[in-house]
Amino acid sequence: MSHIDIEEITIADVHDGYAAGRFTVRDIVQAYLDRIEAIDRSGAALNSIITVSPTALDEADALDAAFAAGRPTGPLHGIPVVVKDQVETAGIVTTFGSGASGDYLPERDATAITRLKDAGAIILAKTTMPDFATSWFSTSSRSGITKNPYDLSRDPGGSSSGTAAAVAANLSLVGIGEDTGGSIRLPASFCNLVGLRVTPGLISRSGMSSLVVPQDTSGPMTRTVRDAARVLDVIAGFDANDPYTATAAVAEHGAGPGAGARSGSYADAVEGATLEGVRIGVLRQAFAGSDDPDGAAVDVVIESALESFTAAGAVLVDIEIPDLDHYVAFTSVYFSRSLADMNAFIAARPGLPIESIQKLYADKAYHEKLDLFEGIATGPADPKDDPDYLDRVVAQGVFQRSVVGIMAAEQLDVIVFPDVKLPAPTHDDVFSDRWTCLTYPTNTVIASQLYLPAITVPAGFTPNGLPVGIELMALPYGEAGLLRTAAGVEAATAARRAPTFDQG
Repeated sequence: MSHIDIEEITIADVHDGYAAGRFTVRDIVQAYLDRIEAIDRSGAALNSIITVSPTALDEADALDAAFAAGRPTGPLHGIPVVVKDQVETAGIVTTFGSGASGDYLPERDATAITRLKDAGAIILAKTTMPDFATSWFSTSSRSGITKNPYDLSRDPGGSSSGTAAAVAANLSLVGIGEDTGGSIRLPASFCNLVGLRVTPGLISRSGMSSLVVPQDTSGPMTRTVRDAARVLDVIAGFDANDPYTATAAVAEHGAGPGAGARSGSYADAVEGATLEGVRIGVLRQAFAGSDDPDGAAVDVVIESALESFTAAGAVLVDIEIPDLDHYVAFTSVYFSRSLADMNAFIAARPGLPIESIQKLYADKAYHEKLDLFEGIATGPADPKDDPDYLDRVVAQGVFQRSVVGIMAAEQLDVIVFPDVKLPAPTHDDVFSDRWTCLTYPTNTVIASQLYLPAITVPAGFTPNGLPVGIELMALPYGEAGLLRTAAGVEAATAARRAPTFDQG
């Protein structure tokens, strides 16, 4: 292992080290490569990494040369990033979590990857995920299962499984995940991370495989809110290749109580953040209750976090969303439009050795524990073939107006609730079909189906040492205010801690 202590290091720490000459980009990259070998490939054998970049060290040398010549590349100069294998990377095999993808090598980088590289970041590795992001868990025909760094018998959550496990275990400085119904926030919650879902369209999805196009977004997964903000500063913005990024032009003006007009960077927004005077709506409808001991343990952690919010000066307001369970169920459109969106993505890539989702299903070329994949593959080929599709879309608008109206009436900065009603499941839970995809008790679908930005922040640990995340949900385009509140929550809970491994 390298002599450099990279555990829990931040972007600012690394940049300070470069400036002071304590280490080089090559030193940092090599330290992470050594740690991947010691913890992911052997030792705990997390199995969070699919492919390590073959050019990472060469890129590090080029960045070191530029730095020595007085030309640092950008705001993420020399920052190693792991990327969910849902996002295309030229020069690095991209699998979408599917064993059927072969050695597919994209012709070009996804827009988000281009922006990371232009800012000086190094794509260190691609991370595990279930087939085409179709699970709350890590089960993948390409990579099998990934372990949770806090309990190796448990799943890290999906679908950004590998990014969550890798960043939590300090195998990379920061990571990129993807979120349709909670695929950033759920695994971030299970792995004691910060995970940000932005208003869809704030970050380009060009070069990222689809699940439900209007809900899809990539986003940062980090150990601190400030690092999430710094990554967002780089990857957010309009992209002509993704018309949904018209959202980014609106977001430049800010939105929502407490957010104000966006000025400066998202990183600027979190400086000096506290919870003093912040109005927080508490959605107790989304708590687990006392019937399940595991759920009750999650609630205890959340209640303790809420007490810390009050102590930090926040104002808590209990709220209720009318017909919440109905709207969450009815506005789900996976079985209405995912097949069309996924097949359109595949058809646009003749170099990908996959004909269609239906063909993968017919050939059983997917992991057996992917009931969402099966439901999508056997669903309508055109969303309009679902007689309820239009009503579902209309209901999304009704749902959003209801929640936004509550936030306006109560002058709320955010609404909070547990990301998931249970801690990370065991692998036995997953393989014994304890839940279906649609019955799994995650609350992350709330923000997704409302098209609202949301972030998870570490809230604490259950008595048996499992991380619990608390979700903060804000108004559309309110990412600056959301991040600022999240930074206040982070300071109040101080709940992030690294997992421990026997590397002997």
